Parts: sequence; C-alpha cells; structure tokens
Amino acid sequence: MTLHVEVLIIGAGLSGIGMACHLTKERTGRSYVILERRSAVGGTWDLFRYPGIRSDSDMYTFGYGFRPWNGTKVLADGPRIRQYIEETAAEYGVTEHIRFGRKVTTARWSRRASRWTIEAYNERTGENEVYTCDFVVGCTGYYDYDNGYRPQFPGEENFGGRIVHPQHWPEDLDYTGKRVVVIGSGATAITLIPAMSDDAAHVTMLQRSPTYITALPADDPVAVGLKLARVPAAVAYRIGRARNIALQRASFQLSRSNPQAAKRLLLGAVRRQVGSDVDLRHFTPSYAPWDQRLCIVPNGDLFKVLRSGKASIVTDRIETFTETGIRLISGEELTADIVISATGLSVQMLGGASLEIDGEPVLTRDRVVYKGALLDGVPNAMMVLGYTNASWTLKADLAAEYFCRVLNHMKRHGYTWVEAVAGEGDRSPESVMGGALTSGYIRRGDAVMPRQGTNGPWQVINNYFRDRQLLRKGALEDGVLTFGRAQTAHPLGGSRSA
Repeated sequence: MTLHVEVLIIGAGLSGIGMACHLTKERTGRSYVILERRSAVGGTWDLFRYPGIRSDSDMYTFGYGFRPWNGTKVLADGPRIRQYIEETAAEYGVTEHIRFGRKVTTARWSRRASRWTIEAYNERTGENEVYTCDFVVGCTGYYDYDNGYRPQFPGEENFGGRIVHPQHWPEDLDYTGKRVVVIGSGATAITLIPAMSDDAAHVTMLQRSPTYITALPADDPVAVGLKLARVPAAVAYRIGRARNIALQRASFQLSRSNPQAAKRLLLGAVRRQVGSDVDLRHFTPSYAPWDQRLCIVPNGDLFKVLRSGKASIVTDRIETFTETGIRLISGEELTADIVISATGLSVQMLGGASLEIDGEPVLTRDRVVYKGALLDGVPNAMMVLGYTNASWTLKADLAAEYFCRVLNHMKRHGYTWVEAVAGEGDRSPESVMGGALTSGYIRRGDAVMPRQGTNGPWQVINNYFRDRQLLRKGALEDGVLTFGRAQTAHPLGGSRSA
C-alpha cells in the first residue's frame, strides 16, 4: 500500500523536526510525514554517545529561533539537546508524523506525474515501503551515520588493546585506570580529553596538526544576568540570540579580514590558559583562523586537565602501532591500553539514498545550490545544509522559513511545481563548502557535495545577515526560480500532467 503526503521529510534530527514545526507554524496546510532511520528523534544527538558529547555552538543560536532554549549553559550536552528536540517535536505535534526505522533508499521524480516516489526499507520488518509526495526535503545532514572516517593505521593488527571510533561508542568500554590515546585534534577530541581524564590513568591527545581552540565561560554571563533580572524567557532568548549572532559574524569577519590579528588574539588567550609549561606550538595551526572550524572549550576544561598533568598533547605522526601502543615518527612511543580514533566523518548526501529524475540518476556533485537550499534541475525538492562557520540551526531555520514561503506562494497561485535552473556560468568547480573551510571531512566530501555557485543566489557565502534578507524577503519569482502548473511545459523539456 502506497502512502501519499504533500511533503515527505527525510530525517528526524534537528533540521527535520525544525522543518516539520515550520510547516505548522507558517500555516502551510500541507500534510507531511518524516521518515527516520533511527528509533528516536535527535539525529546526531541520538547517534553520538561518547563521554562529554556536547554542542560546539552556543545554545542561543543552536536552539530554534521559534522555541527558546531555556538554559544558561553556553554549550549543552548531548542528552539535553536530544531532550530539547524531543520536547519541540511533542509541542508542535510532530512526533505522531514520524515513521521510525525507515531507511530511504531511492527518491524518483516523474515529470509526467509531477510527483516523487520514495522507496524506504523498514529495518524492523525487513519490508520495502513506497511513499509518494509532492515535495521532498532532505534533512539528513551531510555525513554517513554508519561509518565514521577511520583510516587504517600501520601495524594496528599488532596492537593488544582496543581501537574505538567515537561515532559508535561501545557501551561496555571501561577506561577506568587505563592509558588512553585519542587520535585527533577537532571538537570530538578536545571534548573527550577532559571527559575521560578523571577516570583514566592518563589521556594523551595525539594530533598530526593543531586546531585553533578558545575558552568560553560554561554559563553565558548575559543569560545569567537576564535570568537574575527576571527578564521573560522569550525576551531574554531574543536578546541573547541577537548578541551571539553578531559576535559570531564579527569573529569570522575579523579572521577573514585580519587573520594575523585574530591569530594573536586566539593564541594569547591560550597562553593565559595553559601557562608557560605547555609548548604553545601544540596550539598553533599552520592555517589561518576559521580556515577550519574553531573549537570551543567551556571554562577552559581542556586546559585545566593539561595543567594538572592528567592529560597531555603530542604533535607528531604515527609510524606504526605496536603491541603496547603507538610509535611515532620522532621515535617516541606512546603506551596505550585504549586508542580512540577521533579522526572525523565520512560524507554522504541524503543519508545515502539515490536520486533520479525520469529514470536518470542525479549526482549531487554535478549540481549547484540555489540560495543554499535547492538543487538546480531538481524540482520540488529541498536539501537543508546548515552553516559551517556559525550554528547549523541558524541556516536550517531560514531554509525552513523559505520553503514555507515557497509552498504558500504556490498554493496562492495554483502552481504545482517549482525548480531552480542554473545557467552555464553559474557553477564553479569547487564544493559548496570548499571555499568556506579546509577541514579533512570537507575535502573528502568533494566527491558528493554540490558545487559552489559563482554569482547571486547561487553563491553560498555562509552569512546569516545576507541569507536572512535573501530567504525571508527576497522575491520568489526572481527570473531564476521557475514555477509552473500541471500540463505546462517544463524548462528542461517534456511536460507535466497531474
């Protein structure tokens, strides 16, 4: 039996739940269903269960714009974020629209029928299910939930201990009194070090190259002040959110316009945190600030465990694993009982589902993104991609608002399909995120990520203030976005009939 809905959302994480809430909030009147592979909402925040898991963006901007985050913590832990998403879904009546345990395998668009056909595998029953919809929205993020990026290390088969990837943290992993080496220098690694150091005998962060790290208070002083002043929660949220959005943008702009000044500020703050006994070279990257995402540590927790001697940092390359640990290129040996491979993500789009139009496969790498939300040449479809240089949710909220604007515009004018069609000069050879960051997972994702645009609405510049104007206020019928009705000719050929 085939279920038809007007909007089918893939993924019940932060983006998917937000999208569904906006469908109701913006009074689109559209029926919808969410297909979620996992057994609970939360996406990333349901998957990752490693010690200390937390956001790497402040909660004033990581929370939804339409539902205040009622807390004072700058960074929230994974369980609390998952709870916030669950509560949001329940409040807006979204939970009853979710079908759990469904892995979407194929999305097919028919120009003749002007309709999507979605195939999903029910992992509980082993059955294949078919859904049809007028619009499909990909809210799966951009990484592979099944496989984290895990390089093969030379000699790892000789290691007598255990090698773990944080993306699939074993429930039975006991590191009490154990010597732990964490390979990596990103947000996951700097979260794990302080979280594990109280119980482990010693934790060593082994990095090939450093990352820019900055400390912030665990509790937002503005949030604390507004709470003490008994400012209504909704008002306090708007004030704090506006302040933090402005600070995020100013920090990024300084890094881009005057990277040397930004570098001096960041490294000066680190020196004050770690003291004179720690070699600052461990915190001095070879790239400019914000060429990769900035890592945040609340209350300087990483620096505290380094000063205490419970943890240490080594900057070197691996020569080989040995039976008792890791031998480095320098000749130093790190003794380890457990090695955590915090080496990053594997990138994929739409949760690995294939995309087709009239039987022809669509490769996301060959497409360019319109207003950071629509793939060119793919009708009635949206792909939600958050910011890389600010909170993911800021862009996800804007994209959802824009989608609802489009839906309501189509209903008012009787349109049945919408499509963005790129011209010859609108597409550049680099990834949509290639110009923003140089992180390893972004370079690896070049094979599947859509292309960056060269101009106007095709160019993704990760600027909230620009996108807010473009997506909330910009003209919908702008000469690039094409709308049509059943039986009308399609710009790429063929016709549509209801």
